[in-house]
This record gives sequence, C-alpha cells and structure tokens, in this order.
Amino acid sequence: MHRFQTGCALSLAMLAAATSAWAGSPTQVGASGRTYASSGVLCLADPATGVVQAAVDTGLLQPSSRTKGVVTLNGQRVARLSASQPAARVWLPAGTDDVAVQMNRRTIDHFGFSVAATQCQLPDTSGNSFSADGSLETAASGKSSATVQPGCALNPATGEVQPYVNLFANGNVLLNVSVNGVPLTQLSPQRPSTPVFLQAGWNVLSAANGSLSVDAYVRDAGDGSCTLPP
Repeated sequence: MHRFQTGCALSLAMLAAATSAWAGSPTQVGASGRTYASSGVLCLADPATGVVQAAVDTGLLQPSSRTKGVVTLNGQRVARLSASQPAARVWLPAGTDDVAVQMNRRTIDHFGFSVAATQCQLPDTSGNSFSADGSLETAASGKSSATVQPGCALNPATGEVQPYVNLFANGNVLLNVSVNGVPLTQLSPQRPSTPVFLQAGWNVLSAANGSLSVDAYVRDAGDGSCTLPP
C-alpha cells in the first residue's frame, strides 16, 4: 500500500521552480496567451518528504529576457517568475483553488482547480496479482487486468504524446473505467480493452463493476514524458 497525505497549508504552496512544465503533462494556456497551467490536478510526491499531494505546474510562455510574473494561490503570493525561472509548482489544498499568474496590472490569468479531500489518495492494491513475466497486473476480483509497463502514443484527446497502459475486462463483465477520478469509458465483452493515458505523477485507474466491485491500479508516470517508438 502506498502511504500518503493529501492537501497542504498555503505556506507550502510552492516548491522550487522548474525550468519548464513537465513535458508529458497536458497544459492549458491562459487568456492572455502568455501563461499556462496544468490542464488538471496532478498527484506528485514532494521530493523533500515523499508525501503525495495535489499540485499543478504553472508559468510563462516564451518569456522575453525582461518578462516577469507573480504566481498567487487563492490571493496569496507563492512564487515569482522570470525568463531565467519561468515555471513554478503550486501545491493545492483541498477545496476550490484559484491559481493566478500576473504579469502586470492589466495582464493576469486565472486557472481554477477543484481538489477533493481524497484527490491524491492511492488505493491499497496489495490484493492484486502479477503474471509470471511481470507484464500484467490482475485485480483481486479477477474481473480486470492492466499492463504494467507503460507504452507511448499520441493521445487524441490532448494532442500530446503521453505514456499509457492497456486495461482489459476479463470475462462477461461490464466495467466503468476512470482515471484519476475522471470517467473514461466502459468495457464489455463487445469492447474488452482500452488504452488509458497517464499524466505526470501518480495515476489511479479504476474499473467498477457497478456496486459489486471496484478494481484499482496505481501507475507512476514520472515526469509524464515518453518517446514514440521508431
């Protein structure tokens, strides 16, 4: 079982800024066209503590040498941006959060995020089993399986190259598939498998057979980047 804590105080909102957004993490562009933020909430491990928490990356798009900016979380300043330090990681507390990037008095982009109290809770998957070669993980219920080693492909939904795993329905079952709490698709004997694309950090895949069982898989996509096969 993975151990973690969720949420954080506003004073822990910003970790050391990175030089750019995580390559494989889909992003959204601010209204000004000059800033960006993660498209969704990421579940990332704080390097200092190992604790998995909700976070987003945000920063400046193609800043000039004189471009500067300020990142705020719910009205409180958490980071300064510049051409030499154009990105920041913002740790999010549970609830509704407003992450803003202000470049001057007239240019301020807002990005809204909703974080559930259990947003980055990693389920206990100790009951799952693995194939002899370690390539396939099967849920304790036996109703689904997922590949262990991610592949790499273009995600049509985001237009970005992302890592993915394949999820399979085993037998005559109907499974509702979600990734990181977002409904994805439904598996059945007519559609027994689906690729599930992963974002940066920790990802939770679930396959629910109504109220009878919920299969869970945890995958760490690292920085979210991957390379397409030749």
